[in-house]
Amino acid sequence: MSGNTVAQPRSLTCAPSRAARELNLKRGEFDLAVHLGRIRTVPDEGGGGGRRVEHAEIDRLRSGEGFPEVLRDSVKAVGTTEGAEIMNVSATRFTRFARLGLVVPVKFYLNRYRAVVWLYLAEELREFAADEKNASLLTGRTPEVLRSQLDTGLDLRARNWRGRHLGFLLRQAGDPWERAGAFAAFLDPAHIADVVKDPYERSHLNRFRPAPPAHGAPGSPSAHLAEKIMTADDLDEIGWLRSDLARGLEQARAYRPAPRPAPRHDPTAPTPTSAAVPEAPERPRGLLGRLRRRSLRPAEL
Repeated sequence: MSGNTVAQPRSLTCAPSRAARELNLKRGEFDLAVHLGRIRTVPDEGGGGGRRVEHAEIDRLRSGEGFPEVLRDSVKAVGTTEGAEIMNVSATRFTRFARLGLVVPVKFYLNRYRAVVWLYLAEELREFAADEKNASLLTGRTPEVLRSQLDTGLDLRARNWRGRHLGFLLRQAGDPWERAGAFAAFLDPAHIADVVKDPYERSHLNRFRPAPPAHGAPGSPSAHLAEKIMTADDLDEIGWLRSDLARGLEQARAYRPAPRPAPRHDPTAPTPTSAAVPEAPERPRGLLGRLRRRSLRPAEL
């Protein structure tokens, strides 16, 4: 027997944990890069579910100019204090920008007091500060129309994060049912039931409805808060999500109808026959029967 070993073929893909190491990224940075579309993933064809990264994609990123610093900088997320420093404004003014939707959160987490901490892309904040059109917002008095919106309690941070997260879910969707599930992910179950009347379709859709980002144990106050952030609460936002869900459901039905249970057999039901057999008439009895039988005999010669 030869002592030479046969080289095993290299897999075309690798797990996210290995891809993060090869790209010199922390796992949180890697996940954010995937969410932003900076790293392309493919479905796990091995049946394990989840996503994988092709080695060709890793090679593409590693060959980029300034790797790994450029890639890492593109996914750097900062909070309010550091974001304000990047834009050279006060933390109060930065928060106003975020509430008005001028800067959009890219992720969030809950601190130990269960307060929501929003994070923003440092790259986007630098671009906002460098844009000459925003100079008056950075240094001047906030326009009256914007101040009046803030006075009404306007806060678009959660809504803008939902819009961004929806884009990620749609990019990852592999078929129309997954796309419909992405729209349903941001709707209250009552709204879903109102749009998806059929209980079998609703049950099938729930299989593709992504859960909120994990924050605490299921059912915990932190998990409930994350679910609240995930759920649309503005009437116009709810309206277009319902509309998109209805259209997505039509496409999903055409692609593959929702499974339904097989019809049940009722053992008490009569068994159908291929053709009905007429019953023989009952033979008359007594005198009438004897007379009828006699009339049916052949005539005597």
